[in-house]
Amino acid sequence: MPMHLVVTGSIAFDYLMSFPGKFTEHILPEHLSRVSLSFLVDSMDKRRGGCAPNIAYTLALLGERPKLMATAGRNFDEYRRWLTAAGVDTSLVKEIPDTFTASFFCSTDSANNQIASFYTGAMANASELSFRTAGPIDLAIISPNDPAAMTQYADECRAMSVPFIFDPGQQCARMSAEELVDGLTGAAMLICNDYEWELVQKKTGLAESDIFDRTRMLVVTRGEHGSTVLTADSRADVPAVPPQRVADPTGVGAAYRGGFMKGLVHGADPTVCARMGSVAATYALEHLGGQSHAYTWQEFEARYATHFGPLTLD
Repeated sequence: MPMHLVVTGSIAFDYLMSFPGKFTEHILPEHLSRVSLSFLVDSMDKRRGGCAPNIAYTLALLGERPKLMATAGRNFDEYRRWLTAAGVDTSLVKEIPDTFTASFFCSTDSANNQIASFYTGAMANASELSFRTAGPIDLAIISPNDPAAMTQYADECRAMSVPFIFDPGQQCARMSAEELVDGLTGAAMLICNDYEWELVQKKTGLAESDIFDRTRMLVVTRGEHGSTVLTADSRADVPAVPPQRVADPTGVGAAYRGGFMKGLVHGADPTVCARMGSVAATYALEHLGGQSHAYTWQEFEARYATHFGPLTLD
């Protein structure tokens, strides 16, 4: 039976560009104090994106009907129709009439390195939303969004005893140490990639062992090297699922989170959840953008079984 899931985070349009060389070949370490670079790209695609819709899309593919709680701009109408058709509940999305939906401009080189810029747009109004209007909630995820809204949502989840995943993502660079500690305190899980995890530790001064005084689980994703699930007394390293082809890394992390959430809310062991995340992530990696792929639950189960053995959920 579908669970009550709420996904918060940015809604954005992704402008994805490809650079045929490597960024690192054009960066001069001795001149980092005055960088001036322009990369001529071969292609550009506009895609529906944003952390929250990408996570919600994966959950919908896996048979859930997640509620998307986020802010969008006056150009969201077609995007809303697409998400609704895909199985995402958009009733909690607030449209801000006098601004545009946030936009992500990302260039990817031949080594899958990325340089990106993010226009905030309607995301700046995210603190106008509240979990108190979301109805029953079995699990929520607080993914990258306006920093003030992220800390507000964490406060609300704690006050309402709502289990939540704290996913600071790209906002690790923007959020203060106090905001990061506040966000992860009381969370069912902290999730970030390996670079973001190092940044969290550097900013907050918290060691790995300190984290479990504040959250029950830490998940660190490591790209092609898989992911690590840690609790106070256990560690599991889960491999990535080899892709049939590599199209674009945008949205891969969000797909992983959707797969992990599907397992977590149905009571699966965290290692199984991470494996589900790996399978979901690879589907996204094989396509351009975070919502260009599709599969049935039966196809997902079969691919999981190929790499990890039979999958059984309650």
